[in-house]
Amino acid sequence: MSRQVSNIITAQTPHWVGDGFRVYSVFGDYAFQKDHGLSPFLMFDYAAPKKFSSNKSGNPLGVGKHPHRGFETVTIAFQGEVEHADSLGARDVIKSGDVQWMTAGRGIIHQEYHSKNFSKTGGTFEMCQLWVNLPKKHKMTKPQYQPITSSQIPKVEIPFLPESLCDENISSAGTVKVIAGSFNGVKGPAKTFSPVELWDVHLPEKGLPVDLDFPKNNNCIIFVRKGKVDILGDGDMNKSVEVGPQSVAIMKNELGRSILSLRATEKNTCLLIIGGEPIDEPIAARGPFVMNTWDEIQQAIVDYNNGKMGR
Repeated sequence: MSRQVSNIITAQTPHWVGDGFRVYSVFGDYAFQKDHGLSPFLMFDYAAPKKFSSNKSGNPLGVGKHPHRGFETVTIAFQGEVEHADSLGARDVIKSGDVQWMTAGRGIIHQEYHSKNFSKTGGTFEMCQLWVNLPKKHKMTKPQYQPITSSQIPKVEIPFLPESLCDENISSAGTVKVIAGSFNGVKGPAKTFSPVELWDVHLPEKGLPVDLDFPKNNNCIIFVRKGKVDILGDGDMNKSVEVGPQSVAIMKNELGRSILSLRATEKNTCLLIIGGEPIDEPIAARGPFVMNTWDEIQQAIVDYNNGKMGR
């Protein structure tokens, strides 16, 4: 039995974060809510492809120093480059296809800018950043930084469905880049504090149905980065829900259902399929801090102001 669509969040109005990232707040008003099928994810910003000219000012575009506590940030660079520096001493350039998985834990300060090379040359910039909640027992863990290069991320072929094998002109049903979790027995490189799935999916053919086996009893979210996709209820093409660019389908988390039945309605459709084991704990969020209580939020502000999150 295939999973059903619970809710659709249509494309939001983009806004600027700093002066370098023009993003869609993909989850809209559902961000930071645990009861709408998003957990363990909290927030999702997507910077759609945008052309930047060569920056000759000497001042890179981006976001200056800011703190985090109580969750993880996951940054994926699809096009262009992001340069990161933090209070752990980590400095890195996230290039096209790379992923940065940063655990804020008990507190970290970082900054994110267009890289020096990208600022010099200009070009098309596309990226996303996801915020992943940490369970209460791990919210004050030691901050960590995981640089994941494109070459470390396995790419898995999507199996053809039996009814698709008759077309000899189709060479691939699609691919899944497994960043976190696993697909068809292949594990992604990201280390997580609770079960998390993060798949970068490419469906090259229009009209070709595929089935993706997603972990049972985990929340599941389908984001359309490029193109369009039909989500087929119970595998029935007559019960499909089409989802367009920068929109999200939140799937029902029904006991025993695992299969995602999909069909791209445009060639070269690209999706992010994310989800994981729900964290059934209170969420208190203010600015860059996400904890379980408002007292913990106040303590985070005090700790930051007293320099306890590093320099």
